Parts: sequence; structure tokens; C-alpha cells
Amino acid sequence: MRQILVAGNWKMNGDSATNAELVANILAAVPVSDNVRLLLCPPFTYISAVAAQIAGSKVSLGAQNVSEHSGGAHTGEVAAAMLRDIGCSYAIVGHSERRTLYGETSAQVANKFQAVLDAGMTPILCIGETLQEREAGRTNAVTEEQLDAVLGTSGIAAFGSAVIAYEPVWAIGTGKTASPEQAQDVHRHIRAVLEKQDRAVAATVQILYGGSMKGDNAAGLIAMQDIDGGLVGGASLQAADFLAIAGAAAQN
Repeated sequence: MRQILVAGNWKMNGDSATNAELVANILAAVPVSDNVRLLLCPPFTYISAVAAQIAGSKVSLGAQNVSEHSGGAHTGEVAAAMLRDIGCSYAIVGHSERRTLYGETSAQVANKFQAVLDAGMTPILCIGETLQEREAGRTNAVTEEQLDAVLGTSGIAAFGSAVIAYEPVWAIGTGKTASPEQAQDVHRHIRAVLEKQDRAVAATVQILYGGSMKGDNAAGLIAMQDIDGGLVGGASLQAADFLAIAGAAAQN
């Protein structure tokens, strides 16, 4: 049975005081379930503070982005080993906002994925289609192309130490959400792509849904056979909303 992961991506939000309150409220009501893990991904500037606050808890820490480079003259970038050094065990790579707003290519994302693995952390690989691509019937082709870039660089075995997040770009921050059945269809396809190379790896890899998961739709999504939790954006900024999703996961 795959463990459920509920990951909060705070994006570029928060400050010291509000973050501390948010984390305290989450820690006060973490669901008691061996099958659910919570993950917080604050902005770089607050990672150390959150790390100190969650120390000794069952909540994990991750970064929202990472450099593909291990060090050197890369002003403004943060290496995976640096993130590991300050307490991160996960790092998100290839988020749709990085791809669309900052021009990250699938090849660059693949290099970031490998850099996270090399640092001894777990990459969360984001893949997904735009509304235009969905309407053109290219959802499966797009997700497969994005997966293939990583498979070509790191190989299928790497997914034994990774997480995948399917994020339909058309459902992020728009209030739209894929139905459980729509999401399941894509998650099933993603797992089928991996099955072609290694059935055991495909069976164990966590595939999260990352398209506006909220407390009122989490249960239906997580109940699907191939949906193993969520990469949560806006709803992760309010403890009650984030905990509602975690609670739904714990009841699954």
C-alpha cells in the first residue's frame, strides 16, 4: 500500500509571524495516521525557521525549486546540497509556474531531478498539460514527453526514490479542478508509462494530484486508485484548509 503524501507549496507567500502561526496550528492537529505524511515547502528565506519549528515532528520539509548545478558561479541559485544541509528532504522540480513563467525546459527539469537525487533528497517531479493542450487531446502525450525527459536522464530506477505530481495547468489557481475520474485517467496513464519499463517501480511510486485540491474535494480525489495525495497550493496557506485535506487523506 502506497503512503499518502500531502505537500503544501506555499509559493511566494508568508512572513515570519504568519508562517510561525501556520506551522504551529498544523503541528497542533497533525492527523494520527501511519499512512499519511505531511510536507511543507516554504520560500527559501523561511526554510531554516520552519525546519526549527517542525524538528522532532512527523512533518517533513521541502524546497519549491533547486538549481541543476552543484555549486559555483551561479548568482541567485541554490544547490540541492545546500537545501539538504538546512533540513530539506524533498525538492519540487518542474512546477508549471517554473516551466511557463521562467522558461524551464524539460531537459533542465531532468537535470534538476538528478541533482536532487544526487544530494540524497526526494524530487517531486511536476508534469501536466495546459488548457490548450487538453482541448487538443494531447494530455497523455504531454505528460509522457515530460516523463521521458527524466527517464532519459535518470532511468526508471530513479523513480523508486522520487514522487510525481500531476498538475493540470488549467486547474491551478483558477478555481477549476479536474474531476476525480479525469485525474485518475491521467494518473493511470502516468503509471502505465512507467510500467512499460519496470512494473515494480510503477506500482510503488507516489503520484500526487496538484490542481487546486481543497478540503471539499480531497476525499474524492484521494479515493482514486492511482492518486496518492496532493501537491497543495492556496489551501496550504490556511491551517484549517490544509488539515482538512490531511484529514481526508487519513480517512482513506
